[in-house]
Amino acid sequence: MINHRRVLFLSLQALFNAILIGFIAKGLVYLIECITGLAFYGKFTPMTGPSGHHLGGLVVLVPILGGLIVGVMARFGSTAIRGHGIPEAMEKIILEDSKIPWPITFLKPISAAISIGTGGPFGAEGPIIATGGAFGSVTGQIAHISAEERKVLLAAGACAGMSAIFGSPLAGVLLAIELLLFEFSARSIIPVGLACATGAAMHLLLFGSEPVFAMAAIPLPSPSALAAYTGAGVVIGLIATGITWTVYAVEDAFEHLPIHWMWWPAIGAVVVGVVGYFAPYTMGVGYDNIRTLLTGNIPLTLILGLCLLKYLSWVISLGSGTSGGTLAPLFTIGGALGLLLGLGMVRLFPSAGINLETCALIGMAALFAGASRALLTAIVFSLETTGQMHGLLPLLGACTAAYFVSFFFMKGSIMTEKILRRGVAAPDAYEPDLLQGVLVRQLFTPSAAPQALPVGIDGLIPPPSVYATDNAATAARLMGSAGTDQLHVLESEKDPRVIGVLTASSLLHYYAAQKGREETYHSPLATRKWLVRGRKMIHHRK
Repeated sequence: MINHRRVLFLSLQALFNAILIGFIAKGLVYLIECITGLAFYGKFTPMTGPSGHHLGGLVVLVPILGGLIVGVMARFGSTAIRGHGIPEAMEKIILEDSKIPWPITFLKPISAAISIGTGGPFGAEGPIIATGGAFGSVTGQIAHISAEERKVLLAAGACAGMSAIFGSPLAGVLLAIELLLFEFSARSIIPVGLACATGAAMHLLLFGSEPVFAMAAIPLPSPSALAAYTGAGVVIGLIATGITWTVYAVEDAFEHLPIHWMWWPAIGAVVVGVVGYFAPYTMGVGYDNIRTLLTGNIPLTLILGLCLLKYLSWVISLGSGTSGGTLAPLFTIGGALGLLLGLGMVRLFPSAGINLETCALIGMAALFAGASRALLTAIVFSLETTGQMHGLLPLLGACTAAYFVSFFFMKGSIMTEKILRRGVAAPDAYEPDLLQGVLVRQLFTPSAAPQALPVGIDGLIPPPSVYATDNAATAARLMGSAGTDQLHVLESEKDPRVIGVLTASSLLHYYAAQKGREETYHSPLATRKWLVRGRKMIHHRK
């Protein structure tokens, strides 16, 4: 059963954390802009991007210097600052009981600000998600709460950071469900929802009320245009699969270099600098590029540059292990890709009513949905950050199509592939705890007559027992911790008489019966026969 006091405590802690994370998000953006000003203009003042620099060929050296600093910070500070942000948070949740070392709360934003401020082709969302998650984890460790509660605070902090940067609270909640928690319960959804709402309030306070990617109003799609957008989603899903493969192919290539990984970010930054020399708009955060793409009216050369050169710069820099993120680059590349497909579809189907701004919108969302498998997050994030409710149907069609293709061609996603390669099974579906949905009263074997609970050894330790009103999941955890395969069942707290026994066998039979209704187990023939026989026996008992 859910402890209401614990939910209240987690909610208050998540809300307080979100306020502080909002200020951290503002500080991170300000620091990125100041480092950009120092690195490209020689003044430690806020500058929105490096594209207006006058460094000439020397611009190639700026990302290399940033890569060297990040490599040193990772080598002598913490290796956890390397990577995308979300995959590392998932790994901490799965493998380390949601425990993130406290230095990450300041090393990650500083390293990311240096990486992005010196031209790294990333957005601020990955670092702030990692920083917010680390902050939530650290406060949970200080409070000495359980691993499951710490997971909630980690997810709430991470998604509050995303909401504070973009003003997208509902997308933040969905991100937590689809990529971090894989559960939907009052214990998790209330703290995360409050944290994301608070993060959005901090966005209004510190960044303003305009949508981050404001764009002109788009029309309602015609049936033919909607079919075209969905078809574009299929193509984008194939490309998302290819992009994911190349990210990890580049990582594998760096793994084979005969030098210490500390130098890899600087090596990857060589490509960032060279590409940036010819196409300065590929460097830095690049949110302005997304806004430009959403106008639907930009030169073809710029579209190609954002689609190909931005991809080249980002994939090599990310694969080198520097501190960066995936959301903004994928949205930029996807927006350019959507525009390219839109231009082609307009030529092929001039009477279909295809809108180029809508093509850019579905392109950026579909590429993220296909690569990350965060379908609802991609759709809602695009709606919240643009304010275009007429984009709902095109986004739903294109993102679902991209997700469908990605699902069939990729075992993991750009978020989980790293974990899968380490032999760790990453969650890929939200499933309820079957044992939590049934009471002990429904599964136990009753005794002939109620009796007093027998006294334990030396009259001190009674044998393990549960109440008939407890759920079976509680009983299973107690069996595991006590090292026993059966528990005494008591009538109630007010009437602590033994009314029967709950066995591990009864729990397993119930679990097998429920799972047998929804899946087929692919196993050797002998095992399948036993499964079929077991299901028949369970059905016969009923």
